[in-house]
Formats: sequence, structure tokens, C-alpha cells
Amino acid sequence: MPYGPPYGIPLSREGIRLGEAFIMKIDGLDYNTQREKLVLPEYGREVQNMVNHALTLEDKAERQRCAETIIVTMERMFPQMRNSAGYKQKLWDHLALMSDFKLDIDWPYDVSQAKTIGNKPEPMDYPKQQIPVRHYGRMMFGIFDKLKSMPDGDEFDALVRLAANQMKRDLMQWSHSCSDEKVADDLARYTDGRVQLDLNTFKFDKITMRETEKKRRRK
Repeated sequence: MPYGPPYGIPLSREGIRLGEAFIMKIDGLDYNTQREKLVLPEYGREVQNMVNHALTLEDKAERQRCAETIIVTMERMFPQMRNSAGYKQKLWDHLALMSDFKLDIDWPYDVSQAKTIGNKPEPMDYPKQQIPVRHYGRMMFGIFDKLKSMPDGDEFDALVRLAANQMKRDLMQWSHSCSDEKVADDLARYTDGRVQLDLNTFKFDKITMRETEKKRRRK
């Protein structure tokens, strides 16, 4: 039988075809692609083999000792888990998953909810409502909608001032025309005429380019 240099390992005459590659089969060795998929790959195949061995033990006391030894091994692999709340519960949950809940022992913790560990959260619905222009953002258009139905008063005036100044910052940040007239015109348009900014009396906050540049760098 031929040997594979430089290791002196006997090679069989047959090989394994993986995709377009042809890999020689080495007697006594196997490949991860041929092995059973690990339930929890972070623990490695050796721990999974220990779990599989525990499942073959007929004596319950021996299974119990074996399971506790596996837990100690898992804990040593990830000592940082000790800093998290309920880490012992997590270890026993993982053991239940790796044994497919077939390990007949006296479980020190309730592992009935272990299957939920691997469940992915439901995807969140992305807001699909379109806004007329992107530079003001969805939150600003929420303020516009609120201004449409808000009664006159101090709260209304304060929200108008906040909106007008933020609109000017947004325009500067996006390198658009940021004239007072542009802000007043947009504020009237997007509130359906409810807000009519009097530029003769309204004073904008002093906004510097440095302030908007800092925000741009953060993004």
C-alpha cells in the first residue's frame, strides 16, 4: 500500500470527491465534512463524544457522575461564564441539547426550556412609510405631524422653535441651502400651512459649521 510522505501514513487506493477536488482517503483519519454536525460547535467534538459516551452507560449512577464531569469540563473551557447570571443553568441546558434530551439523569436544573436557546428572534418590521426628503429624517416628520394638530400656546411655540433650529442644522449637515427662507418655506409646506414662521421676529440659534462637522464624523 502506498504511503503519504512525509508522515508514513498508509493511503488507501480510494479517494473522496468533494466538489471538484479529489482528496486521498487516509486510513485511520476522517474529515470534518464527513462527520456528524455538532449541536454546539463551541464545545468541540471531544465534549460531544463524552456526551455520546454518557448515553451508552447503563448504570444511572455512572451516567450521573459522567454528566457532572462533562459539566466541569465545559465550565473550564469557558471560565468567563462564571461572571454571568445563571451560568450553571446554561451549562446544564447545553448538556441537555447535546444529548438531545435523552440523557436519563437527575437534572439539578429544569432544562425543559433549553430548546429555546437556539431560537432566533422574530425579525422586526422595518418602517416602510416614505418621507418626502431624507435630510430631515423620519423623526422630524413626526414633529411636523404633531404640529399640524397642536393648539397654539407655549408648548406649540417651543416645538416650532426646536423644529426650525433642527431643520437648519440638518440642512447644513447635508450641505443644502440653509437660508432662513428655506427653513420657513419647508416648515410651512410639511405642516400643511399650520406653521407660518415670521422671519421678522423669529431668531434662529447660532449654529456653527464645527458643530455639524462633529455630528458628521460620528456617523
